[in-house]
Amino acid sequence: MRIKLFFLLLLSVLCFNSISAQKTSKKITITGTVLDVAQTPIINAIIMIDGQKTSSVTDVKGAFKVKVKRDAFKIGVFTFGNGLKEEDINGRTEINFNFGSTTTQPLPDQTIAPGEEGVDVGYGHVKKKNLTNDINKIDGTNKKYATYSSITDMIQREVSGVRISGSSVVIQDSKNLWGSIPALIVVDGVYMNDIPGISPAQVKSIEVLKGSAAAMYGSRGYGGVIIIKTKIQND
Repeated sequence: MRIKLFFLLLLSVLCFNSISAQKTSKKITITGTVLDVAQTPIINAIIMIDGQKTSSVTDVKGAFKVKVKRDAFKIGVFTFGNGLKEEDINGRTEINFNFGSTTTQPLPDQTIAPGEEGVDVGYGHVKKKNLTNDINKIDGTNKKYATYSSITDMIQREVSGVRISGSSVVIQDSKNLWGSIPALIVVDGVYMNDIPGISPAQVKSIEVLKGSAAAMYGSRGYGGVIIIKTKIQND
């Protein structure tokens, strides 16, 4: 009798654990829309879950759908023009984002006083003492760089902590956020989302900015900045 009771209790515990595990592992679907300050749908906004980039982006109506684990804590959206905005999930299955209510954080004062050393970061100059991370620079006039087959190959081989998928560049940083969001690409002063197909022989210089060096670009520089200057532009 005692043996039967023991096995019944054991079976009950195993069944309970199995059901609990299934509930925990089951994912939920979250839907929503992303609007800008003018209440216009934002297209191709990146959906983030707990600071990690997902494969989900908003469509032409600003709508998105993403599956997340039940224990996920935060959902966020990122655009180069508006930066990052996050919301606590709290069991919700519909979460909408409006960048009109986003407050912009002021950038640090970068006024260069007499005697202070400044560093050119493409968009302007910043105080050298404010740079918490190094600026990686590739001198395109060095003949060895002309041997690379593409700019992406050049950057990936010459700059540590850079991951390239197709024409999208992700700069690894100590903050998880920086390792999830694609870098802003600036070619001869023009903002781009992808690296263009320029021959390495046409490159004058490439700068890879992260941390405070990218702060001059505001929310667009959340994922770091790749500044490419061509010889054509500077001839």
